[in-house]
Amino acid sequence: MIQRFGRPGLLGTIARTAVISGTATAVSNRVQRHDMQRQMEAEQQYAAPAPPPPTPQAAAPAAGTDRVAQLTQLAELKAQGVLSEEEFATEKARILNS
Repeated sequence: MIQRFGRPGLLGTIARTAVISGTATAVSNRVQRHDMQRQMEAEQQYAAPAPPPPTPQAAAPAAGTDRVAQLTQLAELKAQGVLSEEEFATEKARILNS
């Protein structure tokens, strides 16, 4: 075979263009993946944490339940002899009127 010197032939030019194009594509894809990864890390780092769930508040006892508890306690005090009949009647009226 005869060896040529000088400019490459058509096949050599096509091969060189394919290598350059493939290398450029590989580098471009790598840069895009690296940028995307850095962006995701930054978003995760600066993302606001989720707000804590609201604390459940205890329901206020119903007025009727509170009155019943007070009357029960009042009856126990009367049964123990701490309150007289008049004191019991006065306190009972106060609780029922409130």
